[in-house]
Amino acid sequence: MPQSMLLMTWQEVSSDLIHLGLAYLLALPIGWDREQEVHTAGIRTFPLVAVANCGIILMVTSVPGHSFDNLSQVLQGILTGIGFIGGGAILRDQASVKGTATAASVFNIAIVGCAVGFRLYHIAVVLAALNLFTLRALRGLKKATVSKPETPAPLP
Repeated sequence: MPQSMLLMTWQEVSSDLIHLGLAYLLALPIGWDREQEVHTAGIRTFPLVAVANCGIILMVTSVPGHSFDNLSQVLQGILTGIGFIGGGAILRDQASVKGTATAASVFNIAIVGCAVGFRLYHIAVVLAALNLFTLRALRGLKKATVSKPETPAPLP
């Protein structure tokens, strides 16, 4: 095997490892946030979802002769699988439903992993930042809205 081929292989390996690491790091703060709020998906789930999705995109795009149809089928499979995981994060307790923000965050972090795999770093970073912002910064607004006492409607 020519040395240039071996060098290329190590470059590809190191590039893939960097991508997987980036997907992991972008997911970690969101997983940490969900863990602090004691949700069903947290510090372990989010990085694993991001890395798995990044990995599948890296694998598919490295196959010689891959087509848009192949990528489309893989993305459809990812969305279906993530819907299943997200559904597991949603809990129904009599009159209330909980976990929808966590489920949406799992869906979002899967797309972050895909974006890193496709080398669309700007999309990955913005999606991760918006996800964390929404979970942290809007928490107070959600609590203020939910805890408002209902006022009875005036009698006619």
